[in-house]
Amino acid sequence: MSVQARSPAPPPSSLSVPSRNAGTPASASQTRNPITIRLRKILGTNFTDEATTEALRTLSELYGTQSTSSVPGSKAKAQTNGTDSDDDWSDEDTNVGLVVEDHREGLNETASRARKNLRRDLENKLAQGSQQFLQAFSEVDQKLDELQNHVAAMRVACDEAETQLRLSSEASQSLLDRAESLRSEREEVEMRKSIVMLFLNRFTLNDEEAEAITSRNVPIGPRFFEAMNKTEHIRNDCRVLMSGEDGPTKAGLDIMASTSSYLEQGYEKIYRWCSFEFRQMGRDTQLEVDSTMQQAICRLSQRPELLSEALAFLTQTRQTGLLSAFLDALTRGGPSGLPRPIELHAHDPIRYVGDMLAWVHQAIAAECEFLESLFGLGGEQEGDGQAGRMVGAVRTFRGSEEEGWVKELLNSAVTKLCVPLKVRVQQTVRSQESSIVSYKVANLLQYYMLTMRRTIGEDALLSTTLSEITDVSYKVFFDAIEAHGRALLRIPLDPDDPSLTPPLPILEHAQLLREIMQVYDSSLLDDTTAEPGQTFNRILDVMLDPAMEMCAAAAEEKARYRPQWDRAVFVLNCWCYLQNVLESFEFTSEKRRTIQEKIDERVKLLEDEHYENILRDASLYDTVAIIKSKSPSDRLSHVLPAQQLQPTLARFSLWLSSPEVVHSPRLSALTSPSLHSTIHRVSLARVAKAYAQLCEEVRKPENRYEAASTLLGMERPFGQAGVLWAIFGLEEESEEFAME
Repeated sequence: MSVQARSPAPPPSSLSVPSRNAGTPASASQTRNPITIRLRKILGTNFTDEATTEALRTLSELYGTQSTSSVPGSKAKAQTNGTDSDDDWSDEDTNVGLVVEDHREGLNETASRARKNLRRDLENKLAQGSQQFLQAFSEVDQKLDELQNHVAAMRVACDEAETQLRLSSEASQSLLDRAESLRSEREEVEMRKSIVMLFLNRFTLNDEEAEAITSRNVPIGPRFFEAMNKTEHIRNDCRVLMSGEDGPTKAGLDIMASTSSYLEQGYEKIYRWCSFEFRQMGRDTQLEVDSTMQQAICRLSQRPELLSEALAFLTQTRQTGLLSAFLDALTRGGPSGLPRPIELHAHDPIRYVGDMLAWVHQAIAAECEFLESLFGLGGEQEGDGQAGRMVGAVRTFRGSEEEGWVKELLNSAVTKLCVPLKVRVQQTVRSQESSIVSYKVANLLQYYMLTMRRTIGEDALLSTTLSEITDVSYKVFFDAIEAHGRALLRIPLDPDDPSLTPPLPILEHAQLLREIMQVYDSSLLDDTTAEPGQTFNRILDVMLDPAMEMCAAAAEEKARYRPQWDRAVFVLNCWCYLQNVLESFEFTSEKRRTIQEKIDERVKLLEDEHYENILRDASLYDTVAIIKSKSPSDRLSHVLPAQQLQPTLARFSLWLSSPEVVHSPRLSALTSPSLHSTIHRVSLARVAKAYAQLCEEVRKPENRYEAASTLLGMERPFGQAGVLWAIFGLEEESEEFAME
């Protein structure tokens, strides 16, 4: 726009597209025209780059206010710069009214003026900024001058103060030195005083502590034990000091002597107090021990002679108290008559003996708990994992001094209970006539004997007493069952009774044995030293051996009067019945094996008899005997001709159709179906084997049988052993088992 204002527009021909005559001299002059070049340069300029855009924006901000200024302002500015404006600018100033009316022409005027005065405007702008900087720095310089004046005044004041301080220090130096020396001396004195006080506090007792140890007015308690602890610490520390290179000193010896005197007085005081307290523990069965008593016993254990004398009073008191309480429980009962006196149940031996033993066991448990708490063994056992010891479990004594005292005192406390307990139990045991009651009492005594051994040890007097009573009880019991067995051997069988079942004496004897086994099975005894049931084997031998011997002997005796009576089946029935009585109890396994061995022997004999009876019933007995007895050189056809063999095979075929092949009338009397089946099947297998041997001998050419196959095939089983096995209902496995 400004270019159009200053220079005339080029002719249209100069901006048109070059014609075909561009190579002429006229076209070359147009190309070198400065206006054309300028226009092309302007038209080819790129105003979209960032630097150009930023420059144009800055110029628009610089001259933005000038485009909105009034005409008089513009005119005044033009007058101030009149020397630099040309004639065109003066002509435009005269046309102010036209510029206001035409806003577009005003903008062109501003742009034209900006191109002319750009450098001058920038320099004016820089000059204006510099003036502002100079004005600001002049104020800063003024403030710095004032600050320098203040610093100089402060320096003068500090110099004066330093001078006065130096003069004061020189004047008071002697006083400071004296005060420092006095301070050092005071610190040294204070340190010596603290050392002396610490020494006295550590190695001497104050008046209150000495009074707590020596005075009878101060009871045994925490104050007394604290004084005793301090006295022992003093002696231990003094021993460490006296063990130095210089050896013991007079102060150390004096301290040891004084503390020794205090300790002895303290132990005497503990002894007197414990003796008094022990005398008060009379008839009480439930005793509690407080922490004061525990600490007193722990302290007194360092003087074993004093502790022994004090515990002697406790032993006498507890012996008298337990004996009196036991006799009261026997004759008077508990408070107000409940529980009732034990001797009221003397007619019931099991309850009578059980109540006495239960009372003794409860008293020992309470006494053991009292003694353990007295010596402080409860916490140690809990730390060692023994706090959860079950009732009746083995109590292990690890050999400590406290456990030795507990064991000895426990043994001594129950010593006077042994005599009345032993007398009453032995009277009860010896007066019993029933063997089952005797065994229950003996079993009960054995349980408590094992319990006491695990509680108070095997060497205790009560354990020894219970062991003697248990031995007496078992002797009475074994005497009773041995007498019962001897009486059983003398009982004969009824000759007129044709039955093969166990007789009534055997049933009663087995019932007694069953009750004894039930008592043993339900008892709380624990066989820890032997296999389960081994301790019961003697009872089984005493009870079963006479019964089995009686069955065999009485059967032989009865068979003399009744030859047709089957004694073998009777004996097996009786022995199997006795074995079935033992079947329900695992601890009788060894005895059951022994009885089974004897039953197997009898079964073997019965199998042989039954096999011979079957051969006789099947008419094969003579034939089988001939085959077994003939010599190898003899021909079977000469010893057993075909005319004799054919009727035998016919009778055997007829027997195969009888019911005896499936069921034996003789074996039906056996009470054990398994024995019946086993014996019959084994005998049939032997018969089948004998028939197979017969067929083999007949078919041999050297025996000279004519038409051997025809002879054997005329009757069942047609000379085929497999057919006979099928008739008997035996399988191949059974055949192999029977042949073995």
